[in-house]
Amino acid sequence: MRILHTSDWHLAKALHRRDRTPEYEAVIDEIVSIADDRDVDVVVHSGDVFDRAMPPPEAIRLALSALVRLTGGGSRPVVVVAGNHDSPKLFAALAPVLEPLGIHLVGDLLAPGDGGCLDLETKGGRVLASCVPWVRPGAVVDFMGPVGEGYGHLADKMKAIVGAHATHVQGEDAVSVLVSHFMVVGASVGTGHGPTGMKPMDIGDAFMVTPAAVNFDFSYFALGHIHAPQRVPGAPAGEYAGSLLQCDFGEAGEEKRVVVVEAHPNRPAVAESIPLAAGRPLVRVSGTWDQLVARDDLDDVWLDLTVETNGPPLAATVDEWQRRFPLAVKLAADYPVEEAEEGRVVSGRPLPELYEDYLRAVQGAPPDGAVDVFSEIQGEVER
Repeated sequence: MRILHTSDWHLAKALHRRDRTPEYEAVIDEIVSIADDRDVDVVVHSGDVFDRAMPPPEAIRLALSALVRLTGGGSRPVVVVAGNHDSPKLFAALAPVLEPLGIHLVGDLLAPGDGGCLDLETKGGRVLASCVPWVRPGAVVDFMGPVGEGYGHLADKMKAIVGAHATHVQGEDAVSVLVSHFMVVGASVGTGHGPTGMKPMDIGDAFMVTPAAVNFDFSYFALGHIHAPQRVPGAPAGEYAGSLLQCDFGEAGEEKRVVVVEAHPNRPAVAESIPLAAGRPLVRVSGTWDQLVARDDLDDVWLDLTVETNGPPLAATVDEWQRRFPLAVKLAADYPVEEAEEGRVVSGRPLPELYEDYLRAVQGAPPDGAVDVFSEIQGEVER
């Protein structure tokens, strides 16, 4: 049996207010082509279809179109679990509509025998897809009964949940796949060069699971939540497929992919990484203005650009930088900073006033309306 594993699409995620819809459309076209060219039997998606619980209609349309296309005209089932960015209620609303098309959305944690484990027939044989959506540390898992008594940590709960699914599929003549969304201790969150596009509060120690939770005899562990593509630590056979695009500059340089898995009943699967070419790369770069404009590799990438100067640039200079590099979504000047004036009062002054001082120092004059926008944002935050 051949399985295509994808994850962490984060549809509708902008890059510093830049719309990336054309990139999402292109990379989904690429994934559909891979599924068709490799003649896969089933597609599994391990969570975070959307970037937020209430995605805009455009993102929902793109997701539904993509999932329908991935069925290959109804010849292959598609299994999707909810990640921490997804809404279980939205999944529950869409599931009855999509199931007749061969698309199975699982948003809530269910017992293996009560909808948590899908028994599916594919052209390549029978597959048991154990679906474990994102579980928050405080979640109560009723179906475990006495087994869960005294379990106060996510790691213990996840080990018990996965173990219940492993028991359910044990001895069956089928390919068994755990489709889930959690972080295993030892997994690398990213390159370590900045924000990773992940929610910081969902990658701390309280949200980690020990490798004991994946030390079970599934044919394959299809995991999501970690954006950097990699093996699942401790799993006999398992992968984090990784995010669909480079979500933020912390993922700059990461090669994105899908995973095509060759699987047989009752033995570990073999995974193959298939690189994705679509999507504009993210690049973090710094240098003097002359060095930057002399480069010919910065015109078709999203840029985090730092210009090294002798002093704070004027507003006209910043405008020139933006005209030359319109894809610079982050723009900064690096220059020697003088010591603050002795006796300068900061404490107690209104934030908009301090912001105006800052703009005068770094740009010579505040851009029109900038201080007013700052004040509006401050008011929204305080409310």
